[in-house]
Amino acid sequence: MRQSVLMTGASSGIGAATATLLTQRGFRVFGTSREPERVRERLAAVDWVKMDVSDEASVRVGVQNVLSAVPHLDALVCCAGYGVFGSIEETSPERARAQFDVNVFGTVLPVCAVLPHMRERGSGRVVIVGSLSGRAAIPFQGHYSATKAALDTLVFALRNELHPYGVRVTLIEPGDIRTEFNDRTDWGDPARSAYGERIRRCEQIIKESLPHAPGPELVARAILRALTARRPRVRYAVGPASFLVPLGRRLLPDRLVLALVRRHFRV
Repeated sequence: MRQSVLMTGASSGIGAATATLLTQRGFRVFGTSREPERVRERLAAVDWVKMDVSDEASVRVGVQNVLSAVPHLDALVCCAGYGVFGSIEETSPERARAQFDVNVFGTVLPVCAVLPHMRERGSGRVVIVGSLSGRAAIPFQGHYSATKAALDTLVFALRNELHPYGVRVTLIEPGDIRTEFNDRTDWGDPARSAYGERIRRCEQIIKESLPHAPGPELVARAILRALTARRPRVRYAVGPASFLVPLGRRLLPDRLVLALVRRHFRV
């Protein structure tokens, strides 16, 4: 029997690459989108489900529709997210809340909706896409980095809470990955920032680095490993800095880590 996977953020970037890989490997993939009619033709192998991941009622209905279509749900993969750029001081509460609504609660709500089904069945996989920025925050992307740090903590808590029930939770931590992420990032207006040239240099570094990064297929393969491994790891770091950032956070003092981050982003 084909394994069934519900995937948020499946219409672009890492999510689209993962959905493509999983369907090629025989999974039945249910992808979520607020406007499924816009992506159905482009990713025809995916079963599309209308869902706004930051809306509890929409998530509940979408998950129920999936559960009514399959005997059971084997896995949930959470890829939905976007970035907000700007200083913490100058980011409006509305922009900050929207960032947490999508990146954090847009993960928590689907997880909470599928867990009763997985617990009762005694098995399941949950894979959450975080970021290495959750361990080493990016200057002027503090809110984005904070959402990824929150996902890191949630994975550890879920791993212990679900330990007796056969449900395994894994965090995927990409570094720079070449996707449409820049296009979806809310850049604000750095030219009006009080942080002046520092924020412009940081924006330039970010925008120039991503086109040279590996593609999302690298992350898709890590997600596949997390779904198929007999004993999936708690976390898989992927891409550039996947070795240096974890090692640096373990071995170096915080003051040195902060200095290295400032040097990298020229701030």
